[in-house]
Amino acid sequence: MKAIVRDKYGSPDVLELREIVKPAVEDEHVLVRVHAASVNAGDWHSMRGKPYIIRLMLGGLFKPRTKNAVLGGDLAGRVEAVGGNVTEFQPGDDVFGMSIRTFAEYVSVRKVGIVRKPANLTFEQAAAVPVAAITALQGLRDKGHIRPGQKVLINGASGGVGTFAVQIAKSFGADVTAVCSPRNVDMVRSLGADRVIDYTREDFTRDGQQYDLIFDVAGNHPFSECRRVLSPNGTLVMVGQSGRKKISILPLLTAPLVSRLRRKQKLVSFIAKRNKEDLTLLKELMEAGKVTPVIDRSYSLREVPEALRYLGEGHARGKLVITV
Repeated sequence: MKAIVRDKYGSPDVLELREIVKPAVEDEHVLVRVHAASVNAGDWHSMRGKPYIIRLMLGGLFKPRTKNAVLGGDLAGRVEAVGGNVTEFQPGDDVFGMSIRTFAEYVSVRKVGIVRKPANLTFEQAAAVPVAAITALQGLRDKGHIRPGQKVLINGASGGVGTFAVQIAKSFGADVTAVCSPRNVDMVRSLGADRVIDYTREDFTRDGQQYDLIFDVAGNHPFSECRRVLSPNGTLVMVGQSGRKKISILPLLTAPLVSRLRRKQKLVSFIAKRNKEDLTLLKELMEAGKVTPVIDRSYSLREVPEALRYLGEGHARGKLVITV
């Protein structure tokens, strides 16, 4: 089968389209013929091997281990075969979900990592969902404890995670203020934001408004500035490493300490976790028309390097999809 492979860390130039061995199907796995995948910030960091702790996670300090040569975390496709302990899926089922090594024609996925694809979504739309939407859902619900009627600000609302965050926050009944660039104002407003701030004309940390929850994807304001517009018992949720010029694990380590010092105001940093129940909830929200993936550009499997290069420029609006 064809897959995008890399033998070393570096720029998108290290990625190559090659023929590799088709994966076998283990007892708890499902073999999926990939129809579409999508690009995430994690792919960018893993490709470059930065921050360096990623290299330890991948098990290769100087170069990726062979089993981690293929990138990709999202997929949508059709079940080709099922393992001996799999009863909930059958060959021919259309599915989507989270896995590893998805920039390939086939992928062997743990059965807990996929659910059936919503009938009202294309494979490309479904592939845009898993990592970004689960990040938005877990950040808002589990870390931000979002509730109906709260004033919520999404900083970085036009990217892959941000576009889902706006819609998911509205589905929880929040009053949503979204921050984005001027070219994305109309698009973000169409997602349901009650108010949209053009960051080139207005600094949300100085506008006098107060928010119960700030969901920060852009990472362009320190907590000391955000807390000016955070309610006395408010929460700032920092989303992974997205948007941050200096990539570091430091926010993950310091957030609990800052929260203790501030006591009532909370600072939370997190990385999303694979969760079948959350995929099912997102499926239901999309079937109900409450959440719709936003796709900026589509690329072929051969064009994955170009997709990652564009992602690295930091101007993608919504998701970048790979059609396999």
